Amino acid sequence: MARKVLHYFAGGNTGKGFAHYLDSSLQGLDRVFILNGRTGKSYIMEKLAEAWKQKGYDLELIHCPSAPDSLDGLMIPGLKTGVVDGNAPYAIEPKTNDSVMILEDALDAKYEKEVLQLNRRIQEAYQSAYKSFAESLRHHDDLEAIYLKEMDFEKAGQVTQQLIEKLFGGKTGGGSATVYHRFLGAATPNGAVDFIPNLTEGLSKRYFIKGRAGTGKSTMLKKIAAKASEKGFTTEIYHCGFDPNSLDMVIVRELGFCIFDSTDPHEYFPERNGDEVIDMYAAAVTPGTDEKYANEIQAAHKRYKDKMKEGTAWLHEAKVLNDKLEMYYDEALDFAKADQIYLKINQGIQEAERLQTQS
Repeated sequence: MARKVLHYFAGGNTGKGFAHYLDSSLQGLDRVFILNGRTGKSYIMEKLAEAWKQKGYDLELIHCPSAPDSLDGLMIPGLKTGVVDGNAPYAIEPKTNDSVMILEDALDAKYEKEVLQLNRRIQEAYQSAYKSFAESLRHHDDLEAIYLKEMDFEKAGQVTQQLIEKLFGGKTGGGSATVYHRFLGAATPNGAVDFIPNLTEGLSKRYFIKGRAGTGKSTMLKKIAAKASEKGFTTEIYHCGFDPNSLDMVIVRELGFCIFDSTDPHEYFPERNGDEVIDMYAAAVTPGTDEKYANEIQAAHKRYKDKMKEGTAWLHEAKVLNDKLEMYYDEALDFAKADQIYLKINQGIQEAERLQTQS
Protein backbone atom coordinates (compact mmCIF):
# COMPACT_ATOMS: atom_id res chain seq x y z
CA MET A 1 0.00 0.00 0.00
CA ALA A 2 1.06 3.60 -0.60
CA ARG A 3 2.92 5.29 2.21
CA LYS A 4 1.33 8.67 1.53
CA VAL A 5 -1.22 10.10 -0.89
CA LEU A 6 -1.44 13.89 -0.84
CA HIS A 7 -4.55 15.63 -2.16
CA TYR A 8 -4.54 19.29 -3.18
CA PHE A 9 -5.61 21.87 -5.75
CA ALA A 10 -3.18 23.46 -8.20
CA GLY A 11 -5.83 25.71 -9.77
CA GLY A 12 -8.73 27.75 -8.48
CA ASN A 13 -11.79 29.79 -9.39
CA THR A 14 -10.81 32.95 -7.52
CA GLY A 15 -11.76 36.57 -7.06
CA LYS A 16 -9.13 37.35 -9.71
CA GLY A 17 -10.41 34.82 -12.24
CA PHE A 18 -8.97 31.37 -12.83
CA ALA A 19 -5.45 31.06 -11.41
CA HIS A 20 -3.11 28.09 -11.24
CA TYR A 21 0.28 26.90 -10.01
CA LEU A 22 0.40 23.64 -11.95
CA ASP A 23 3.91 24.39 -13.25
CA SER A 24 5.12 24.58 -9.65
CA SER A 25 3.88 21.05 -8.99
CA LEU A 26 5.91 19.78 -11.94
CA GLN A 27 9.23 20.91 -10.45
CA GLY A 28 11.85 18.19 -10.26
CA LEU A 29 10.03 15.78 -12.56
CA ASP A 30 12.07 14.14 -15.33
CA ARG A 31 9.04 13.34 -17.46
CA VAL A 32 5.45 14.52 -17.69
CA PHE A 33 2.66 12.94 -19.71
CA ILE A 34 0.31 15.69 -20.90
CA LEU A 35 -3.24 14.67 -21.72
CA ASN A 36 -5.10 16.75 -24.30
CA GLY A 37 -8.69 16.19 -25.35
CA ARG A 38 -12.21 16.85 -24.15
CA THR A 39 -12.87 13.84 -21.91
CA GLY A 40 -11.32 10.67 -20.48
CA LYS A 41 -8.36 12.39 -18.79
CA SER A 42 -9.49 11.88 -15.20
CA TYR A 43 -10.48 8.29 -16.07
CA ILE A 44 -6.89 7.55 -17.14
CA MET A 45 -5.31 9.31 -14.16
CA GLU A 46 -7.57 7.51 -11.69
CA LYS A 47 -6.60 4.13 -13.17
CA LEU A 48 -2.91 5.03 -12.99
CA ALA A 49 -3.25 6.30 -9.43
CA GLU A 50 -4.85 3.06 -8.29
CA ALA A 51 -2.22 0.93 -10.06
CA TRP A 52 0.76 2.79 -8.56
CA LYS A 53 -0.88 3.12 -5.18
CA GLN A 54 -1.07 -0.66 -5.05
CA LYS A 55 2.64 -0.80 -5.85
CA GLY A 56 3.38 1.22 -2.71
CA TYR A 57 4.46 4.57 -4.13
CA ASP A 58 3.79 7.95 -2.59
CA LEU A 59 1.37 9.88 -4.79
CA GLU A 60 0.17 13.43 -5.23
CA LEU A 61 -3.34 13.84 -6.62
CA ILE A 62 -4.27 17.24 -8.02
CA HIS A 63 -8.02 17.78 -7.94
CA CYS A 64 -10.14 19.77 -10.36
CA PRO A 65 -11.63 22.90 -8.70
CA SER A 66 -14.71 22.76 -10.94
CA ALA A 67 -15.31 19.06 -10.19
CA PRO A 68 -13.28 18.11 -7.09
CA ASP A 69 -13.99 14.39 -7.44
CA SER A 70 -12.08 14.48 -10.74
CA LEU A 71 -8.32 14.73 -11.21
CA ASP A 72 -6.30 17.36 -13.04
CA GLY A 73 -2.97 15.75 -12.26
CA LEU A 74 -1.10 12.78 -10.81
CA MET A 75 2.47 12.91 -9.50
CA ILE A 76 4.73 10.01 -8.52
CA PRO A 77 7.59 11.91 -6.85
CA GLY A 78 9.65 8.78 -6.22
CA LEU A 79 9.81 8.15 -9.97
CA LYS A 80 9.99 11.84 -10.93
CA THR A 81 7.03 11.31 -13.22
CA GLY A 82 3.69 13.07 -13.60
CA VAL A 83 0.50 13.01 -15.64
CA VAL A 84 -1.49 16.23 -16.08
CA ASP A 85 -4.42 17.77 -17.92
CA GLY A 86 -2.86 19.93 -20.61
CA ASN A 87 -6.03 21.67 -21.77
CA ALA A 88 -7.10 25.24 -21.09
CA PRO A 89 -7.24 26.87 -18.64
CA TYR A 90 -3.96 25.16 -17.66
CA ALA A 91 -2.45 25.03 -21.18
CA ILE A 92 0.79 23.35 -20.11
CA GLU A 93 3.68 23.64 -22.58
CA PRO A 94 5.60 20.36 -23.03
CA LYS A 95 9.32 20.26 -22.27
CA THR A 96 11.99 18.12 -23.93
CA ASN A 97 11.23 14.80 -22.20
CA ASP A 98 7.48 15.28 -21.93
CA SER A 99 4.95 13.29 -23.95
CA VAL A 100 1.69 14.70 -25.27
CA MET A 101 -1.19 12.24 -25.53
CA ILE A 102 -4.28 13.16 -27.56
CA LEU A 103 -7.60 11.70 -26.45
CA GLU A 104 -9.56 11.58 -29.69
CA ASP A 105 -13.29 11.42 -29.99
CA ALA A 106 -15.71 10.94 -32.89
CA LEU A 107 -18.23 13.64 -32.06
CA ASP A 108 -21.15 13.49 -34.46
CA ALA A 109 -21.30 16.62 -36.64
CA LYS A 110 -25.04 16.88 -36.02
CA TYR A 111 -24.24 17.90 -32.41
CA GLU A 112 -21.94 20.75 -33.44
CA LYS A 113 -24.53 23.49 -32.84
CA GLU A 114 -25.52 22.17 -29.40
CA VAL A 115 -21.86 21.76 -28.38
CA LEU A 116 -20.95 25.29 -29.46
CA GLN A 117 -23.95 26.70 -27.59
CA LEU A 118 -23.10 24.77 -24.41
CA ASN A 119 -19.47 25.88 -24.55
CA ARG A 120 -20.58 29.50 -24.88
CA ARG A 121 -22.98 29.21 -21.95
CA ILE A 122 -20.33 27.51 -19.80
CA GLN A 123 -17.86 30.32 -20.42
CA GLU A 124 -20.52 32.91 -19.63
CA ALA A 125 -21.31 31.12 -16.34
CA TYR A 126 -17.64 31.14 -15.35
CA GLN A 127 -17.27 34.81 -16.19
CA SER A 128 -20.33 35.57 -14.07
CA ALA A 129 -18.83 33.53 -11.22
CA TYR A 130 -15.55 35.43 -11.43
CA LYS A 131 -17.39 38.74 -11.44
CA SER A 132 -19.29 37.73 -8.29
CA PHE A 133 -16.12 36.55 -6.57
CA ALA A 134 -14.33 39.80 -7.50
CA GLU A 135 -17.17 41.79 -5.91
CA SER A 136 -17.05 39.54 -2.86
CA LEU A 137 -13.32 40.17 -2.59
CA ARG A 138 -13.95 43.93 -2.55
CA HIS A 139 -16.42 43.50 0.32
CA HIS A 140 -13.81 41.37 2.11
CA ASP A 141 -11.41 44.30 1.69
CA ASP A 142 -14.01 46.44 3.48
CA LEU A 143 -13.83 44.03 6.41
CA GLU A 144 -10.05 44.19 6.40
CA ALA A 145 -10.13 47.99 6.45
CA ILE A 146 -12.12 47.95 9.70
CA TYR A 147 -9.60 45.79 11.53
CA LEU A 148 -6.56 47.46 9.99
CA LYS A 149 -7.61 50.67 11.75
CA GLU A 150 -7.39 48.90 15.10
CA MET A 151 -4.31 46.78 14.39
CA ASP A 152 -1.08 47.06 16.39
CA PHE A 153 1.46 46.10 13.72
CA GLU A 154 4.36 46.14 16.17
CA LYS A 155 2.69 43.52 18.35
CA ALA A 156 1.82 41.45 15.27
CA GLY A 157 5.45 41.60 14.20
CA GLN A 158 6.60 40.49 17.64
CA VAL A 159 4.27 37.48 17.58
CA THR A 160 5.59 36.52 14.16
CA GLN A 161 9.24 36.93 15.13
CA GLN A 162 8.81 34.87 18.29
CA LEU A 163 7.15 32.13 16.27
CA ILE A 164 9.92 32.16 13.66
CA GLU A 165 12.51 31.72 16.42
CA LYS A 166 10.48 28.86 17.85
CA LEU A 167 10.08 27.13 14.48
CA PHE A 168 13.59 27.50 13.11
CA GLY A 169 16.05 28.57 15.84
CA GLY A 170 19.50 27.56 14.61
CA LYS A 171 18.20 24.87 12.28
CA THR A 172 19.12 24.70 8.60
CA GLY A 173 17.77 22.56 5.81
CA GLY A 174 19.32 20.30 3.23
CA GLY A 175 20.09 23.17 0.90
CA SER A 176 17.80 22.74 -2.13
CA ALA A 177 15.08 25.00 -0.68
CA THR A 178 12.53 23.95 -3.31
CA VAL A 179 9.31 25.93 -2.98
CA TYR A 180 6.00 24.44 -4.11
CA HIS A 181 3.01 26.72 -4.69
CA ARG A 182 -0.49 25.25 -4.39
CA PHE A 183 -3.96 26.21 -3.23
CA LEU A 184 -5.20 25.41 0.27
CA GLY A 185 -8.76 25.04 -0.97
CA ALA A 186 -11.00 25.90 -3.86
CA ALA A 187 -14.34 27.47 -4.63
CA THR A 188 -16.28 24.61 -6.21
CA PRO A 189 -19.85 24.13 -7.49
CA ASN A 190 -20.69 22.74 -4.03
CA GLY A 191 -18.96 25.46 -2.02
CA ALA A 192 -15.50 25.66 -0.48
CA VAL A 193 -13.48 22.42 -0.39
CA ASP A 194 -10.08 21.78 1.22
CA PHE A 195 -7.83 18.83 2.07
CA ILE A 196 -6.28 20.16 5.30
CA PRO A 197 -6.68 16.92 7.33
CA ASN A 198 -4.93 14.96 4.57
CA LEU A 199 -2.16 17.51 4.00
CA THR A 200 -1.36 17.85 7.71
CA GLU A 201 -1.58 14.16 8.58
CA GLY A 202 1.59 12.92 10.23
CA LEU A 203 2.94 16.35 11.13
CA SER A 204 4.00 16.60 14.75
CA LYS A 205 3.09 20.28 15.14
CA ARG A 206 0.10 22.17 13.73
CA TYR A 207 -0.44 25.87 14.38
CA PHE A 208 -3.98 27.20 13.91
CA ILE A 209 -4.01 30.94 13.22
CA LYS A 210 -7.24 32.55 14.40
CA GLY A 211 -8.23 36.14 13.81
CA ARG A 212 -10.25 38.40 11.55
CA ALA A 213 -9.79 39.75 8.05
CA GLY A 214 -6.79 42.07 8.00
CA THR A 215 -5.21 40.89 11.26
CA GLY A 216 -1.90 39.80 9.74
CA LYS A 217 -2.41 36.09 9.12
CA SER A 218 -1.19 36.10 5.51
CA THR A 219 1.69 38.46 6.35
CA MET A 220 2.83 36.08 9.09
CA LEU A 221 2.71 33.14 6.69
CA LYS A 222 4.69 35.01 4.03
CA LYS A 223 7.44 35.78 6.56
CA ILE A 224 7.56 32.16 7.73
CA ALA A 225 7.72 30.89 4.14
CA ALA A 226 10.55 33.32 3.34
CA LYS A 227 12.51 32.21 6.41
CA ALA A 228 12.03 28.51 5.55
CA SER A 229 13.39 29.09 2.04
CA GLU A 230 16.25 31.24 3.35
CA LYS A 231 17.29 28.43 5.69
CA GLY A 232 17.29 25.83 2.92
CA PHE A 233 14.08 23.93 3.69
CA THR A 234 11.75 22.54 1.05
CA THR A 235 8.56 24.52 1.59
CA GLU A 236 4.95 23.98 0.57
CA ILE A 237 3.11 27.28 0.20
CA TYR A 238 -0.67 27.12 -0.04
CA HIS A 239 -2.40 30.16 -1.48
CA CYS A 240 -5.89 31.37 -0.67
CA GLY A 241 -8.47 29.97 -3.09
CA PHE A 242 -10.34 33.28 -2.87
CA ASP A 243 -7.40 35.67 -3.24
CA PRO A 244 -4.29 34.01 -4.71
CA ASN A 245 -2.12 36.92 -3.56
CA SER A 246 -2.75 35.86 0.05
CA LEU A 247 -1.34 32.79 1.78
CA ASP A 248 -3.37 30.35 3.85
CA MET A 249 -0.84 27.69 4.87
CA VAL A 250 2.86 26.85 5.01
CA ILE A 251 4.20 23.32 5.52
CA VAL A 252 7.84 22.41 6.23
CA ARG A 253 7.83 18.62 6.40
CA GLU A 254 11.52 18.38 7.32
CA LEU A 255 10.66 20.12 10.59
CA GLY A 256 7.30 18.39 10.97
CA PHE A 257 5.14 21.50 11.16
CA CYS A 258 2.39 23.35 9.37
CA ILE A 259 0.81 26.70 10.14
CA PHE A 260 -2.45 27.76 8.56
CA ASP A 261 -5.27 30.27 8.56
CA SER A 262 -7.90 28.40 10.52
CA THR A 263 -10.87 30.67 9.86
CA ASP A 264 -13.97 30.40 7.69
CA PRO A 265 -14.27 28.77 5.15
CA HIS A 266 -11.50 26.42 6.35
CA GLU A 267 -12.01 26.63 10.11
CA TYR A 268 -10.53 23.82 12.17
CA PHE A 269 -9.84 23.36 15.87
CA PRO A 270 -7.10 21.57 17.84
CA GLU A 271 -7.83 17.87 18.25
CA ARG A 272 -4.51 16.13 18.86
CA ASN A 273 -1.22 16.54 20.71
CA GLY A 274 0.97 19.15 19.06
CA ASP A 275 -1.93 21.40 17.99
CA GLU A 276 -1.66 25.03 19.05
CA VAL A 277 -3.78 28.16 18.48
CA ILE A 278 -2.29 31.56 17.60
CA ASP A 279 -4.98 34.22 18.09
CA MET A 280 -4.01 37.35 16.15
CA TYR A 281 -7.16 39.20 17.16
CA ALA A 282 -6.33 38.78 20.84
CA ALA A 283 -2.64 39.51 20.30
CA ALA A 284 -2.70 42.59 18.09
CA VAL A 285 -6.17 44.15 17.74
CA THR A 286 -7.62 46.81 20.05
CA PRO A 287 -9.93 45.06 22.57
CA GLY A 288 -13.60 45.70 21.84
CA THR A 289 -13.14 46.21 18.09
CA ASP A 290 -15.80 43.62 17.23
CA GLU A 291 -18.29 45.42 19.44
CA LYS A 292 -17.30 48.93 18.37
CA TYR A 293 -17.84 48.22 14.67
CA ALA A 294 -20.51 45.54 15.03
CA ASN A 295 -22.95 47.07 12.52
CA GLU A 296 -20.30 47.80 9.88
CA ILE A 297 -18.79 44.34 10.29
CA GLN A 298 -22.16 42.63 10.01
CA ALA A 299 -23.09 44.59 6.87
CA ALA A 300 -19.74 44.00 5.11
CA HIS A 301 -19.75 40.34 6.08
CA LYS A 302 -23.24 39.89 4.63
CA ARG A 303 -22.27 41.56 1.36
CA TYR A 304 -19.18 39.37 1.15
CA LYS A 305 -21.10 36.17 1.87
CA ASP A 306 -23.97 37.02 -0.49
CA LYS A 307 -21.59 37.51 -3.39
CA MET A 308 -19.73 34.28 -2.53
CA LYS A 309 -23.03 32.40 -2.65
CA GLU A 310 -23.85 34.06 -5.96
CA GLY A 311 -20.49 33.02 -7.41
CA THR A 312 -20.92 29.47 -6.15
CA ALA A 313 -24.34 29.33 -7.83
CA TRP A 314 -22.74 30.33 -11.13
CA LEU A 315 -20.10 27.60 -10.70
CA HIS A 316 -22.92 25.14 -10.11
CA GLU A 317 -24.62 26.36 -13.29
CA ALA A 318 -21.37 25.86 -15.21
CA LYS A 319 -21.09 22.32 -13.81
CA VAL A 320 -24.66 21.45 -14.85
CA LEU A 321 -23.98 22.72 -18.36
CA ASN A 322 -20.62 20.93 -18.49
CA ASP A 323 -22.27 17.67 -17.45
CA LYS A 324 -24.64 18.03 -20.41
CA LEU A 325 -21.67 18.68 -22.67
CA GLU A 326 -19.83 15.65 -21.30
CA MET A 327 -22.74 13.44 -22.34
CA TYR A 328 -21.99 14.19 -25.99
CA TYR A 329 -18.28 13.53 -25.58
CA ASP A 330 -18.68 10.44 -23.41
CA GLU A 331 -20.80 8.97 -26.18
CA ALA A 332 -18.11 9.86 -28.72
CA LEU A 333 -15.10 8.73 -26.66
CA ASP A 334 -13.42 5.54 -27.77
CA PHE A 335 -12.65 3.91 -24.42
CA ALA A 336 -10.55 1.24 -26.13
CA LYS A 337 -8.23 4.01 -27.36
CA ALA A 338 -8.30 5.63 -23.93
CA ASP A 339 -7.20 2.33 -22.41
CA GLN A 340 -4.40 2.13 -24.99
CA ILE A 341 -3.18 5.54 -23.84
CA TYR A 342 -3.40 4.36 -20.23
CA LEU A 343 -1.24 1.34 -21.10
CA LYS A 344 1.28 3.48 -22.99
CA ILE A 345 1.64 5.90 -20.07
CA ASN A 346 1.83 3.02 -17.61
CA GLN A 347 4.66 1.49 -19.65
CA GLY A 348 6.46 4.85 -19.55
CA ILE A 349 6.15 4.95 -15.77
CA GLN A 350 7.38 1.36 -15.55
CA GLU A 351 10.39 2.38 -17.60
CA ALA A 352 11.09 5.17 -15.10
CA GLU A 353 10.89 2.58 -12.34
CA ARG A 354 13.36 0.29 -14.14
CA LEU A 355 15.81 3.13 -14.71
CA GLN A 356 15.63 4.09 -11.05
CA THR A 357 16.26 0.48 -10.00
CA GLN A 358 19.31 0.27 -12.26
CA SER A 359 20.83 3.54 -11.04
